[in-house]
Parts: sequence; structure tokens; C-alpha cells
Amino acid sequence: MPSTLPAPIDKLAIVVVTYKRQELLANLFDSMTELTATPWRIVIVDNENSRETEAMCTAFNERLANLWGIDTEQPDAQGGTDRVIYAPQLENGGGAGGFSAGTKCAYDLGAQWFWVMDDDVLVIPEGIERLAKWTDRYDVIQGSRLDFDGGAFFWQYQLILSLGIPNPVAKWDLGPEGYRTMNQLCFEGGMFSRRVVDKIGLPDARFFIYGDDACYGYVASQHFPAAVVADVVLKRARAVSNWDIAGKRQLNSTSDTNRYYIMRNRGYLARYMQIYGDYHPMLFRLGNVATFCKEFIRLAAVDKCFKTGIPALRRGMKDARKIIKDPNWKPMPPMKDTE
Repeated sequence: MPSTLPAPIDKLAIVVVTYKRQELLANLFDSMTELTATPWRIVIVDNENSRETEAMCTAFNERLANLWGIDTEQPDAQGGTDRVIYAPQLENGGGAGGFSAGTKCAYDLGAQWFWVMDDDVLVIPEGIERLAKWTDRYDVIQGSRLDFDGGAFFWQYQLILSLGIPNPVAKWDLGPEGYRTMNQLCFEGGMFSRRVVDKIGLPDARFFIYGDDACYGYVASQHFPAAVVADVVLKRARAVSNWDIAGKRQLNSTSDTNRYYIMRNRGYLARYMQIYGDYHPMLFRLGNVATFCKEFIRLAAVDKCFKTGIPALRRGMKDARKIIKDPNWKPMPPMKDTE
């Protein structure tokens, strides 16, 4: 007989974006079977549109039906009762496009909360209960994570608004109360409510990769309380080359594609900051310089590919300027008139 587990978060949808990493996705699925509370739905956004991934999702749905039972009490908006929803994409929209599509899918199904993550993580068995205790105070919640080696993973939760960059000296401990307010978000384990999506719309797919989550958290924090909490809810499952800084912070290896979008997407961040009166051109340009320097240090300390890395950064800066000057740019629209 399937077990009956509590569901402490109302209509919680886990949204996972995957692309050509079936082995990692299988490990994530295995970790989900160890959850001590059930999500309402699990939406798998497949940017590869792979038959293999589709088959994995079908098998996982059957596995959860045997483990948790069929959810007949809370069908989705289309009357469906499947726990696992496979959402293939016609083209690879990157992480940003995937999370935008996944949030839209879960929203249309009737989800009230969205817990978003990549395919290269593992959920902690008590993760849902640990997040649930914060839902009465915050609409945007970032749980803590373990690194792939089991150590604590530091995430820069504060955005320096004048510069538009993460605060490099933000306190790594979250204090005696176990949380700190934040003004950005990470789609590796971040959670937000339906009220957020109603008000500010879907994550912006135009970012393609990098910075879409930070910007979404920034916009959300302008309207709703947001916090990073000490409760560990995920573990990273993929080893990445990095340079440890003082034992807490680290610079991870990245690609020239990422380098380009790191710089280019600052143009989108600037546009959103303009809306809320936080964009100051001279200071933001100083933030561009700081970001470029950080990426130069990453090149020197980790990746060592200056010949291609520097041009990628320069192309990104050039295209960011075009975005800032684009007279036709508009932010993502709200999903619902909340006024």
C-alpha cells in the first residue's frame, strides 16, 4: 500500500529544468522518493525534448503513485492527478527559458508555491517541512544548500543596489534567528508564492542563462518579504572546479558562453532597476567594471582561457548597452491584475 505523507505547503510544485543530463536527473528523482512530505506536483521542463527523459518521467510518475498514492483530492486545473508533469520544450531556452516555462506550466495547473531547481542537485528528505515553517512570513524563501562534498555552500544573498552586483562581504552566517532578509534569489532551491507570480509575472526568459533568478528575486523583493534561511534543503550533486576564498566563498569554473551572458544580462538587470528607481548610470557602470574584474580573476585563477574569455566578456558588455538603450524594451507583465 502507498504511504500517506503530510503536505505542509499548499499545492507546492517542484519545478526542475533539465537538459541532456539524464543520469543527474535520475539521482534527483531518487532523492525525491526520500522526501518526508509530499509536493503537490513535480514539473520537469525538458529543454532537450528527449524521448529518454520523457520515459524517465513516465516511470517516475508510476513510481510515486505506488509510493505516495494517486492525488485524487486535489486534481489540477485540467482535472489531472499525475504527480509528475513532463513539459518538453520545442527549443532550448536555457535555464531562464526553462524556469519561465516551468513556472507557467505549474501556475496554469493551479500551484500555490513554486520550488525551483536544476537537475544537478539532490533534495534533503526534510526539505519541504523546513521550507514550510517560513511560508507564513515570507513569499520568497531561499533555503540553504550543501556543496557536492557535503560542506556548506555560501550564496551571496544581498545585491548592492547602487552597483547592481552581489555584496562580496555579506555575512556568511545567518545569525541566531536563522535567516536574513535578501533582495535577490537563486533558482537552485529558491521558492516563491503564487502571489509573486500574480504580481510580477513569470521569470524573464530573455536572460537565456545567468542572472534571471537574481533579477526575479530583486523584483519580487520590491513587493514581498524575502529571506534566505539557514535550513538546508538541497545538496549540490555535481563537482565543479573552483577556487576557494577564505574557506567560505569560492569562484567556480564557467564557460565563455556564461561569461558573455554574465555581462550581457546586466543590461536586463539595469532595465528592471530603472523601474524601481535603483538605476544610477555611473554607479552601475562601476558595477560593470567590478563584474569584469571578477570574471578576469576567474579566468586567471580557474579557467585560464584569456584568448576566448576576454572577447566573450567584451561582446556581452556591448550587447548590454544595446539593451539599456532599447526603446521597445518592456518588463515581464503580471499574470494577474492585483491592484
